This record gives sequence, structure tokens and C-alpha cells, in this order.
Amino acid sequence: MQIRRLREERGYSLEELAELSGLSFRGLIYIEHGQRSPSVLTLLDIAAGLGVEPGELVNHVAREVPSKRDSP
Repeated sequence: MQIRRLREERGYSLEELAELSGLSFRGLIYIEHGQRSPSVLTLLDIAAGLGVEPGELVNHVAREVPSKRDSP
């Protein structure tokens, strides 16, 4: 979801992001729809294509999932 939101905010089509990131169009579709989990290297490529820090792609997950340290 985060990747799609960032892509749409920048006005990129899937084809444009695929070209900018060096990934396949089909692979990006699978990642955006949650059918595949990207590797760390793939996340780095997507972040570069979007012009964002890699952490921006996953920061929302860290905010939503409480860590063990947050448990009583």
C-alpha cells in the first residue's frame, strides 16, 4: 500500500516506476497487491525509483505493529 501511495503521489504509472527502479512491471503489480513480499534489495530499488529513503517504504509497518518492548 505504501509503495502504491508514494507512486501515485508522484504521478508515476507502474510502467514508469518499473523503468525507474529496474524492476519488472508484473513484479511491481504483485508487490503492490501484496501477492509477493519484496526482498531488501528490491525495496532499495523501488525506493531509488521513487526518490525516497528506503525506510519510508516500511516505516508505517513499524508504527502499526507494537514491539515486544511495548508490551507490559
